[in-house]
Amino acid sequence: MENSTSILYTQEGGIATITLNRPSVFNSFNHEMIHSLQHHLDVAAQDSSVRAVVLTATVKAFCAGQDLGEVLEEKDIDFNKIVTENYNPLVLKIRNMDKPVIAAVNGVAAGAGANLALACDIVVAKESANFIQAFSKIGLIPDCGGTYFLPRLIGMQRASAMMMLADKVSAAQAKEIGMIYEFYSDDTFEEEVSKLASKLANLPTKGLAYTKKLLNQTFQNTMEEQLAQEGIFQDKSGKTSDYQEGVDAFLEKRNPIFKGE
Repeated sequence: MENSTSILYTQEGGIATITLNRPSVFNSFNHEMIHSLQHHLDVAAQDSSVRAVVLTATVKAFCAGQDLGEVLEEKDIDFNKIVTENYNPLVLKIRNMDKPVIAAVNGVAAGAGANLALACDIVVAKESANFIQAFSKIGLIPDCGGTYFLPRLIGMQRASAMMMLADKVSAAQAKEIGMIYEFYSDDTFEEEVSKLASKLANLPTKGLAYTKKLLNQTFQNTMEEQLAQEGIFQDKSGKTSDYQEGVDAFLEKRNPIFKGE
């Protein structure tokens, strides 16, 4: 698994960059690539020196979703098995990781590729990139968390239309409707992603992890339950070394140096 070429993994300056690398098929997922991605997400999650993760891809596409060529080789396709063993673990690993995950969408993100991006904490895209809920074109339903994340991001009406009509959504449109955080010009994309990742990697990592946990709960909790959870996690945050560093830096009128502890 570690020697897979379908996923490239680098780590520098507290940032792990995980790169989808099957450019000949627009970085679409086959079985080997999915399980390699699962493995590398685990590596990033367990490495204490990693404080932010960037998920991106090679060449002009981000991810075209499932490689249909591989699926069609099977006689009796068990779609439930494909979803539960392949895609659901990817979403859960991203959402349960105690570190921020940036989806740096460098090109077309279609089907499971689009929804994998939406599972990340912050989604940014090249200006030339676009997103497509392509499932209805082949008679399938959106998976990889799409029916969970997209309505929460853009509302039921837009999500329904996007999923049923399979309309292409540009990066600019995606930002306008709140589906992604930002888009950057193609020329400055890598530079902007690097700056964003570096900023996240130098913030108080435990505090960000607690924020992520609270956001994961917010749509299932009542207001009273969420307020109670905020109190619990605020207490946890207040016991971190980074909190003390933030207070000291404020009092000393200097920039804090957070260590993620």
